[in-house]
Amino acid sequence: MCELLGMSANVPTDIVFSFTGLMQRGGGTGPHRDGWGIGFYEGRGLRLFQDPAASVESEVARLVQRYPIKSETVIGHIRQANVGKVCLSNTHPFVRELWGRNWCFAHNGQLEGFEPPQGFYWPVGDTDSEAAFCNLLNRVRSAFPGPVMAEILLPVLVQVCFELRQKGVFNCLLSDGDWLFSFCSTKLAHITRRAPFGPARLKDADLTVDFQAETTPNDVVTVIATEPLTDNETWSLYQPGEWILWRRGEIVAQGQT
Repeated sequence: MCELLGMSANVPTDIVFSFTGLMQRGGGTGPHRDGWGIGFYEGRGLRLFQDPAASVESEVARLVQRYPIKSETVIGHIRQANVGKVCLSNTHPFVRELWGRNWCFAHNGQLEGFEPPQGFYWPVGDTDSEAAFCNLLNRVRSAFPGPVMAEILLPVLVQVCFELRQKGVFNCLLSDGDWLFSFCSTKLAHITRRAPFGPARLKDADLTVDFQAETTPNDVVTVIATEPLTDNETWSLYQPGEWILWRRGEIVAQGQT
């Protein structure tokens, strides 16, 4: 299985701390050696870094760790391949344009016998994850020819995720840069940090950060991960079938299929 990393914040924030912990699981403290990727939104722009190499050995990952990019919405992924060969085209997160915005998607799980009908969006690689992403966007495009608010979009997103969950394991993160949608099939956790901030210690690396020294009293930062990344904080665990829509670090809507 792969692992996911997401962030939603009310101010541009760097994710170097959490990214450092996740990267250790890509061939160091974990078996996810088959590539990694991370996307940082900046307005409607998206900085995307990907490498089919193990993240713990990747020079590109070290570059990202040394380069504290600030963003309000981030989606990251480390891969343990089960469908599709190890190559750049099969490396998450995947990106497509819809309604003049970059939509970014990452998936953890495996779908059995998934053969969606062809539509406007086609996969570039050969993973079930990218096929699911294209299918989801085709369903959205069919239901809404033009842009709609995320709250109106939600029933379609939830329905597609529910259907995909019936075909296997489908934990995912999806964003258009304005909001971050998370869906849990089996395993997902989140933590929202706000004042009063305190220290956080990574589980997978010898690194502690005192967020009080790095933030202002008005900052709100939510981090989502497959497994909690710190061992001295209390993370909230999603329930199977639970989904949450985040915007600027806060929950806008949530439910359970």
